[in-house]
Amino acid sequence: MAIGYLTMQVRTANDAVPLRGVQVTVLDDQGRSVYDLVTDENGETQPVPLETVSRDFSLESSYAGAPYVGYNVFVQALGFNSVYISGVPIFEGETAIQPVALVPMQEMQRSPTVEEIFIDKPAVAMQTARYQEGPAEEPRILRQVAIPNPITVHMGRPASSASNIRVSFPDYVKNVASSEIYPTWPEAALRANIYAVITFALNRVFTEWYRSQGYNFDITNSTAYDQAFVYGRTIYESISRIVDEIFNEYVRRQGQIAPYFTSFCNGTTTTCAGLSQWGTVSLANSGLTPLQILRTYYPNDVEIVETDVITGSLSSYPGTALRPGSTGLDVQTIQTYLNRIRRNYPAIPVITDETGVFGNSTQAAVTKFQSIFNLAADGIVGKATWYKISKLYAAVTRLAELDSEGTTLGIGTVPPGSVLRQGSRGTDVITLQYLLNVAAEFYPSVASVSQDGIFGSGTHQAVMDFQRAMGLTADGIVGANTWRELYNVYLGVQENVPPSGSGTGVIEYTVRSGDTLWLLAQRYGTTVDAIKSLNGLTSNMLNIGQVLKIPASAGGSYFEYAVRPGDTLWLLSRRYGTTVDAIKNLNGLTGDRLDVGQILRIPRNG
Repeated sequence: MAIGYLTMQVRTANDAVPLRGVQVTVLDDQGRSVYDLVTDENGETQPVPLETVSRDFSLESSYAGAPYVGYNVFVQALGFNSVYISGVPIFEGETAIQPVALVPMQEMQRSPTVEEIFIDKPAVAMQTARYQEGPAEEPRILRQVAIPNPITVHMGRPASSASNIRVSFPDYVKNVASSEIYPTWPEAALRANIYAVITFALNRVFTEWYRSQGYNFDITNSTAYDQAFVYGRTIYESISRIVDEIFNEYVRRQGQIAPYFTSFCNGTTTTCAGLSQWGTVSLANSGLTPLQILRTYYPNDVEIVETDVITGSLSSYPGTALRPGSTGLDVQTIQTYLNRIRRNYPAIPVITDETGVFGNSTQAAVTKFQSIFNLAADGIVGKATWYKISKLYAAVTRLAELDSEGTTLGIGTVPPGSVLRQGSRGTDVITLQYLLNVAAEFYPSVASVSQDGIFGSGTHQAVMDFQRAMGLTADGIVGANTWRELYNVYLGVQENVPPSGSGTGVIEYTVRSGDTLWLLAQRYGTTVDAIKSLNGLTSNMLNIGQVLKIPASAGGSYFEYAVRPGDTLWLLSRRYGTTVDAIKNLNGLTGDRLDVGQILRIPRNG
């Protein structure tokens, strides 16, 4: 029996907030439940084995069937819209990683919507012809090769009205490689194909292929023009680790700066002047290196080089790996970043080493971070780990800054009555720009903007992005309907996104309508007396908007579960390792009846 593996990673706000207690149902192609999983404090599930077909089929270009088995996944969490993913491909011996970015429900939303993601077969198996347009005769060329972080992907043909998605460049490359080829291929073939994917995208950016034509994106996901990209698709551990290692390396001809135009096709049903994807497999099996494979299809003087210019990066990799015994400012930077990240990811241990000294506790924190984010868990900060830590630090601090800015601006709950358009200025424009930036953290089709109080072209574009995402007329004018949707998104984030800890086992929580000390104690696995003592309270009275410190080391004594058809108290108690009486007592139930959609609190660990 052939077996592959699946692990889920459920997070929000560009991975800044891991979502614990999320319900994940894995179903077969007949809709039968195979697993019911629950995410941990890192927003992850443990890898689960799934039956599939022999990996040998994925190494044979003449095989006409699917060399994998597709499964479906349903993801739901209280306060967030649900996601249904169909066709998750499971290959023998490979670990499939399914990222899920949940979007918080809006403030006036009564029930969650369900976003459907369809994962098509990889492009290497497609039958249709593929024609990728080459560089323009006189392209508009930038002065240096830079990694666009994020890269803006148009989800359709260039002239279509499809949305734009903004995604980090490494995540884009992982998605494209997983959408183009099979993860079971020999490593040299994988690397050659990934170099082609990276370089193709960088060529589009460097030559400003689309932006010079007046488009507001870097590349499309149409294989007729560019390369495959499926937002929300499954990626694979074998591909992910290679990309993290080489995402800033590209192919060029010797003596030139520009990334070479690395066109490619599958080499079986479609052929082209560039790389044959299936051909790389036989070349790798014959012992060729990735560079030798690339020189088979492209000019013999192509070389692989690296760029250290990464837009949006807080600090560049120092060039030398950090390890136990290392000292200095770079070590201090990593320690600072990890100590901040652990407020959101408390599984990362506290760093107690002297500042700037890479000791045992720094190594332990690095190793845990690597295991959470699918890096080789060796405790050494190489290029891949450095940039991943930097990315997460930027994400968590950005979200914290937005929380602080909202308090400073006094956003409140009532939208302004003004009508804003391009050319408007003033405090209401600052409020608008702030709300757009909050939305951009959770909606990848919405661009972030500068909060300068000037309604310029960037703000105009972001308003239209937001209006399209909300199903409004995309006219770029902020009237009553757009203001209302902006506030619904903002207030939904405030209500539904879990607060982050402080890194000292304490969560700072803003009291909401309906909260009581008893409910908060139950939710966060502590006691009423512990909360009162930590906050110096002498009574049980709470005020809406009051900020409480809540002990969070226990991580919560229960999670919330939405009852589905066929559920019974007995089945739930067996599934989650507790008892019927424990569930009934926690929920105040006197009978055994359950209603579909009913929210139950399920005790953790019995």
